[in-house]
Amino acid sequence: MGKFAEADAVISKIAICRKCKARNKSTAKKCRKCGSIYMRPKRKDIRVKK
Repeated sequence: MGKFAEADAVISKIAICRKCKARNKSTAKKCRKCGSIYMRPKRKDIRVKK
């Protein structure tokens, strides 16, 4: 989790389309851009480049 609780709360309400990588609401049944039903929750951890 990050430094700010408010930001973490907003990030937890985001779903990412696996097909086109668009941001969607977590309650969405399909992607707003491409119509795909394959969604994943946004990652909560901070990933560092190696």
